[in-house]
Amino acid sequence: MQEEVEVDVDEKLAEFDVSSNVRKLTGKLAMVIAIIAIAMSLFHLYTAGFGILLAMKQRAVHLMFVLVLGFLLYPASKRFDKTKIQFFDWILAAAGIMVTAYIIMMFDQLVLRMGRPTDLDMLMGVITILLVLEVTRRSIGPQLPIIAVIFLIYTYVGPYIPGMLGHRGYSVQRIVNQMYMTTEGIFGTPLGVSATFVFMFILFGSFLEITGVGQFFIDIAFAGAGTRKGGPAKAAVIASGFMGSISGSSIANTVTTGAFTIPLMKKVGYQPTFAGAVEAAASTGGQILPPIMGAAAFIMSEFTGIPYIQIVISAVVPALLYYLGVITMVHLQASKKGLEGMKKEDLPDFKKVLKDGFHLFIPLIAVVFLLVRFSPLRAAYWSIVIALVVSMFRKHTRVNISKILYALQDGAKKAIGVAAACACAGIIVGVVTLTGLGLTFANLIVGLAGGMLLPTLFLTMLASIILGLGLPTTAKYIVLATMAVPALLVLDVPLLAAHLFVLYFGVIADVTPPVALAAYAGAGIAGGDSFKTGVSALKLASAGFLIPYIFAMSPELLLIDVTFFEAALAIITACLGVVAFGAAVQGYLLTTTRFYERIMFLAAALLLIHPDKLIDLGGFVILVVVVALQVVRNREGKATVQES
Repeated sequence: MQEEVEVDVDEKLAEFDVSSNVRKLTGKLAMVIAIIAIAMSLFHLYTAGFGILLAMKQRAVHLMFVLVLGFLLYPASKRFDKTKIQFFDWILAAAGIMVTAYIIMMFDQLVLRMGRPTDLDMLMGVITILLVLEVTRRSIGPQLPIIAVIFLIYTYVGPYIPGMLGHRGYSVQRIVNQMYMTTEGIFGTPLGVSATFVFMFILFGSFLEITGVGQFFIDIAFAGAGTRKGGPAKAAVIASGFMGSISGSSIANTVTTGAFTIPLMKKVGYQPTFAGAVEAAASTGGQILPPIMGAAAFIMSEFTGIPYIQIVISAVVPALLYYLGVITMVHLQASKKGLEGMKKEDLPDFKKVLKDGFHLFIPLIAVVFLLVRFSPLRAAYWSIVIALVVSMFRKHTRVNISKILYALQDGAKKAIGVAAACACAGIIVGVVTLTGLGLTFANLIVGLAGGMLLPTLFLTMLASIILGLGLPTTAKYIVLATMAVPALLVLDVPLLAAHLFVLYFGVIADVTPPVALAAYAGAGIAGGDSFKTGVSALKLASAGFLIPYIFAMSPELLLIDVTFFEAALAIITACLGVVAFGAAVQGYLLTTTRFYERIMFLAAALLLIHPDKLIDLGGFVILVVVVALQVVRNREGKATVQES
C-alpha cells in the first residue's frame, strides 16, 4: 500500500508540477548525476561554513551547477525518453560550464572593461541568457521565461512605445552587458540569495526529511486533532502548515501530504472537491508561514534591507490568521454537515508519537534561535549540523552515510527550479533597473486608483494574482517586488507591509482559478472536479484576501513599532473578523444562517479588520448581536427536537 501511494504521488507531481518531471536515470548516468549533485551541496556547505567567494564568483559557480544538472535532469520535452540523456543536452550542459567558467576565470579582466564588452563577452552573454531561459522553461515551465523575453524586447523597443510606458531604448550590447557582466541582471540579488541562503535552507529541509520529520508532523497532527469534529481535515491543515513552511512548493506539499490526508477526509464524509480544496489551501499557506516562507523571506530581506528575523517575527501573526481562517472554514463545514472525527483506535497515540519524535522539533527551534544571533547562511549551516546530531538520539531517526548522501543529492536537485527561477527573474529585475519600469508601473496603478489607498491596494492585489499565476513562490515574489511594491510605497504603505502584501496575493494565486495549480493537484489526488475544487479552495483561503488589507492599513498586526496593548487589540479584533468572515462564507456558525445574518457577519468582519478603534467597536457590536440571534435560534431548534 505504501509503495502504491508513492507511485501515485510521483505521477501526480509530474502531472501538475513541472519541477517533478525529471529523468529516471539508472546505472552510470545516475551515478554521474549523483556525483554532480553531491558536489554542488558540498560546495555550498563549505562556503557557508568557511566563507563564501566573491559575489560574482559564488553566483557563477552556483549557476554552473544549476545549468549542468538542469539540462541533464530535465528533458526538453515530455516526448523524449526519460531513461536517456539526449546528445544535445550534453552540449547544453557543457555550454553552461563554459559561460560560467568564463566569468570565474576572466573575472579581473571583465571588471576592468565593465560597460565595454568585447565580441567574446557578447557571445558568452547571449549564450548565457538563452541557457537561463531554456533551463527555466524545463524546470518550472514556460511562464517566467515568456515574461522575461517580453521584458527584454521591451528594453529594446522602448522608443517605439507610445505613452508613459515608452522609454529611450537600449542597444543589444547594453542589454547583454547589463544581464551578463553586472550584478544587476542574471547574476543579481535573486541569484545571489539562491546561491547562499535559499540553497542552504532547501538542503536543511532535505536533511530534516531523512530523519522522518514529515511523517512525524503528519502523525502528531492526526494524533492531536483527528478525533475532533472534522478531525482529518483539521489534521491536514496542521500537518500541511508544518510541511509547507519548509517544502517551498504549494503543489509538492499538496500532493505529498495529500496522499495521506485526502483519503482520510473522504472516509469521514467530506466530498472529494472539499477534501482536495482543504489540502490545497493549507499547503499554499505554508509559503507564508515562518520560518522558511517558501524561501521568499530571504530575498525579501535582501530587497528591503530588513533583517531576516524581523521579517519572520512580523509574518507570524498574519500567517496564523490565515490558518485560523482555514480551520474556521473546516470546522464550520464539519458542523454544518454533521461530520465527526476519526475513532481514537484508528489514530496514532499522541503521547507515543511525541515521546518517539519530540527531538525532531529541536532543529526547527534551533534555527529560530540561531537566526536571532547569526546570518541566515550561518544559521542554516549550523541547523543542518544540529539536525544530524539530533537524529542520532533515537534509533528510528538515526541516519547513515547513504541517507546523508541522499540528502545531499536531494537538496541539490530541489534547488534547480528555484535557482533557475531566480536567474531568470534577474533578467526581469535588470530590465526594470535599466528602464525604470517599476516606477512607471507604480505611477500607472496609483493614477488609475485616483491616488487613493484602497483602490491602489485592490489594483495591486489584481496585479499580484495575475503575475503570480503559475510561478513558483520565489519567482513570483521577485517579479511582484520589482513591479507592484513601488505603487504601495508611493502611498506611504510601510516597506515590509508592502512586500508582504504582494507576497500574500502572489501565493494565493496557487488556489485562484483559472490557474489554481495547487487546487488542481488536490483534485487529482481526491478524484474531484478540478474547477469546483479550485472554487472551494478559494473559499477556504478567502480570509487570506482580507489579512493583507489589515496589515497594509494597520501595521500593528506586523508588530512594527507598537505597544503590547496596540498589538493585542489588533490581533484580537483581526481574529474576530476572520471568524465572522468564515461564518459569512460558510453560512453557518452555531446554526445555519439566515440571509440577513450572513450580511451581518460580513459587515462585522469588514468593520473588525479596519484599524480604527471606533469602527472596530461597531463591528464587535454587530457580531455580538448576530451571535445572540444564533444562540436563541439554536436553543429553540434543540428544544423543538427534544419535544418531538
